[in-house]
Amino acid sequence: MQEPLNDPQHEHIVNNRELNIWEALIPVLILMGLLAYNIFFNDGEWLGEYSNQFILLMGGGVAAIVGFLNKAKFNEVVAEIWENLKSVFVPILILFMVGALAGSWLISGIIPAMVYYGLEVLSPSIFLPASVVIAAIISIATGSSWTTSATVGIALVGIGTALGINSGIIAGAVISGAYFGDKMSPLSDTTNLAPAMAGTDLFTHIRYMIFTTGPTILITLIIFTIIGFTGETHGNADVSGLLSVIDDTFDITPWLFIVPGLVIVLILFKTKPLVSLGVGVVTAAIFAFIFQPQILDLLSENKLGAIANAIWSDTAITTTNETLNDLFSSGGMMGMVWTILLIISAMIFGGIMDGIGALARITKALLSLADSIFGLFASTVLSCIGLNVVASDQYLAIVIPGKMFKKAYEDKNLAPENLSRTLEDSGTVTSVLIPWNTCGAYQSSVLGVSTGEYFMYAIFNWLSPIMTLTFAALKIKIRMRDKAVAA
Repeated sequence: MQEPLNDPQHEHIVNNRELNIWEALIPVLILMGLLAYNIFFNDGEWLGEYSNQFILLMGGGVAAIVGFLNKAKFNEVVAEIWENLKSVFVPILILFMVGALAGSWLISGIIPAMVYYGLEVLSPSIFLPASVVIAAIISIATGSSWTTSATVGIALVGIGTALGINSGIIAGAVISGAYFGDKMSPLSDTTNLAPAMAGTDLFTHIRYMIFTTGPTILITLIIFTIIGFTGETHGNADVSGLLSVIDDTFDITPWLFIVPGLVIVLILFKTKPLVSLGVGVVTAAIFAFIFQPQILDLLSENKLGAIANAIWSDTAITTTNETLNDLFSSGGMMGMVWTILLIISAMIFGGIMDGIGALARITKALLSLADSIFGLFASTVLSCIGLNVVASDQYLAIVIPGKMFKKAYEDKNLAPENLSRTLEDSGTVTSVLIPWNTCGAYQSSVLGVSTGEYFMYAIFNWLSPIMTLTFAALKIKIRMRDKAVAA
């Protein structure tokens, strides 16, 4: 077992008897109001690209004013902010490494190979479950449900529509697979964000999610298989054009799968995340020299420079197909800056809220409403879904409940992976079900299918919070801090 990202023994929530529950909620309510204003009236660009980060800092400023008016101690506030920032140092390094991995896997041909072999499995009789699997594979490889939907998702909707399948069903299948991959991929920013908020490590979080995510995706596949075999299709699933473009651009070979296979083996042997991801970057760079010299020459006169640039910053490989061009691009390490700044801003907001005693007051109120383990899980799920509705942003639906509920899970002697899993089971996946949420608006626009049309077919997404609550109610795989399973 890897060491946790922070030491729970050195964490505490400051009590402030001068602060009442309504005063403690003022920063939260103002934060929610500013976020709603940003989304509904400014398309998320009120303060520019980093609006959410600035709003979190503004919320922290309001919290500081409220605290100091209620006799909060300046040194305690600063100390809590510092402790929060120290706790996310390793996750930030991992996020940078994830960006490097995405860039190196692109230019080495690993991601294109996954797309290529994924598309080859298409068959009209199993189109819907195959769409789930293809979207899942590509989302795991890229760590992005948005990229998956905007590339292969569009192609699958077009192919499925030609086969006579309802576009809402196809979109539901694509979204289900894409968000499964987004949850389970170490390349995903939300998959890194959730354990960072809860205080566990990346791969412990991913392994623990399998307990609820596995049955959920299995049920999803069964339902889509039934729909596929009971529905009527016509025509052929022709993806030869996409396959031809990929084959003409990259040297596609099964040997490329050695790299992700090696990373998976390291993960299974519980190698530290930075080490296993670093090995993935280095081996992918070597494979780029071996299998994709033409890509390196296309990107730069200096092959080593092309690899370094792909690892560090933006890389785009142009093909004759616009759909594939969107997929074959990466932001490298610098592409992770937005998420990293969000984490830092959230840690500052949470540190101030903790330092003025607001978290202690809010947590106490929450625990009075949820004095059982199931009640705590249910409160977390409802908070995540509520923030997806009100704040319209899946990152904040993970960050804010993660910080608010962390101490409550510790008080119940629950391992931090319980919280991180619940954040993903309810915060990450339900965002796409809400029309005005950034994820719902994006997926609807890209796939050309309204949220109302695909809502009931996005089975994985609405079933995930139900599954996590079922496990909590039946006390299945609820891990305690002493590693014992709840009775």
